[in-house]
Amino acid sequence: MKRIFYVILLSISTCCIPLFAQHKEKIDTAVVSKIKQEGLNRSQLMGMLSMLTDVHGPRLTNSPNYTKAAEYVKSTLEGMGLQNVHFDTWDETFGKGWELKKFTLQSLSPVYFPVIAYPKAWSPGVKGTIQADAVYLDIKNEDDINKYKGQLKGKIVLFSLPTPVKPGFTPDASRLNDSTLLQMANSGASEALTARRFQAATEPQRLAWLKWDLCQKEGAVAILEASPATRLEDGTITVAAATVPYPAEVPNEKRLRAYSANAPKILPQVVVAAEHYNRMVRQLQQNVPVKLELTLETAFTNASPGFNVIAEIPGTELKDEVVMIGAHLDSWHSGTGTTDNAAGSVVMMEAMRIIKTLGSNPRRTIRIALWGGEEQGLIGSRNYVKRVLGNRLDKTYPYDSIRLTPAAEKFSVYFNMDNGSGKYRGIYLQGNEAVAPIFRAWLKPFEKMGAATLTLRNTSGTDHLSFDAIGLPAFQFIQDPLEYGTRTHHTSMDLYDKAVEADLKHNAVVTATFAWLAANRDERIPRK
Repeated sequence: MKRIFYVILLSISTCCIPLFAQHKEKIDTAVVSKIKQEGLNRSQLMGMLSMLTDVHGPRLTNSPNYTKAAEYVKSTLEGMGLQNVHFDTWDETFGKGWELKKFTLQSLSPVYFPVIAYPKAWSPGVKGTIQADAVYLDIKNEDDINKYKGQLKGKIVLFSLPTPVKPGFTPDASRLNDSTLLQMANSGASEALTARRFQAATEPQRLAWLKWDLCQKEGAVAILEASPATRLEDGTITVAAATVPYPAEVPNEKRLRAYSANAPKILPQVVVAAEHYNRMVRQLQQNVPVKLELTLETAFTNASPGFNVIAEIPGTELKDEVVMIGAHLDSWHSGTGTTDNAAGSVVMMEAMRIIKTLGSNPRRTIRIALWGGEEQGLIGSRNYVKRVLGNRLDKTYPYDSIRLTPAAEKFSVYFNMDNGSGKYRGIYLQGNEAVAPIFRAWLKPFEKMGAATLTLRNTSGTDHLSFDAIGLPAFQFIQDPLEYGTRTHHTSMDLYDKAVEADLKHNAVVTATFAWLAANRDERIPRK
């Protein structure tokens, strides 16, 4: 039944995308077979994954752990025999590094329980261990501000509204089914993002600013917020960077971040699992006093530029032309950054290892890049592209004034992985119809392994966009979601145990094949 499905899928896809059937792409099946044998039977990626997560995770940008992870990656790639292995330093200052030294939060009364919680990144700490009464900031409009004046000094403030939690009847993990893949194959390119600006409601922003301002001026000692439970429950926490409060009228580009070198003083900030946060709010709403005990020790490092890790397998007669593969090395900090994105990093490292075992160098240079600063806005890949390949000269839509460097003229393609640890099921074409027959042929050896889908759709939110933004071919693979969107993305449950070894092996094999074939075909990959 599955085999019949793929025949139908290929047929329908051919009707939807011109020239699928007219292209004859040469495939070295003997090399693909070697890649499969090495990657599926002698894989080393789970050992590398454990080192990046269990030992060097999490890897918050510019943190000491990020540096240790990068040093591990560098030495490992050197051990594989890769050349030009180096830290690629940005030409701009990122900001301060941060690490959590010690943290506990517990409720002492009306009944003792350890609170499931995690500090926000770049949050300041508190001195020693403090015990303080909790106050729920039940503010629905500006008039409510006044009733809390004089009430917050020395208190731990429950800042956000309670988060509704419902029983989880839907399974966390899933794979893409045949009908979804068929729909993707038959769809056109997604509507291009334009310069439309969506103006958020200023009233909620103003109220949030007034609440933050109140807490700071009144002398609160720490802020607690509920973890959002739109997709999470059971004690899982979604946590990112600490908030630097600003009035609503201050434009985003003028706001400092918590990691900025000259960031203003902010209050300690902790995210609490929704169920525990809601419990404390209900206690306070029943006029039952809540006393908490908090230990929060953090450490900052000096502001400095960030860096990526770069290495390559030199090409032969076309060595000045480059094929790139990559993923982001940095992560958020409450888990160990396994599915986001140590999984992608080790798949790329394993793909390079596999290629080295083939015993001959490719025609074009194959370069691996593991990016820093992705979680703060694709900073590492954007900075690399700007320095090495080119940039957009205009600042507004349609962004069609692009300056390319000589290196960009010899650039072939970039392949990325950053949608969790799920199995590749195909590839997003990013609106580039010209690559469809090429990638269709390259996926042919993996049809029976479940990777056969091409979609013209764009996919967003990760480092291939830095290349795509200046018109260079750059692609993200379609992946099974597993628990990525429901349990692990930016959460405390982003841990080694959530990675599926068979899926990662499959991904490394497909990535190695795409990189090798791109590096050895007669022409570079066509552009949009």
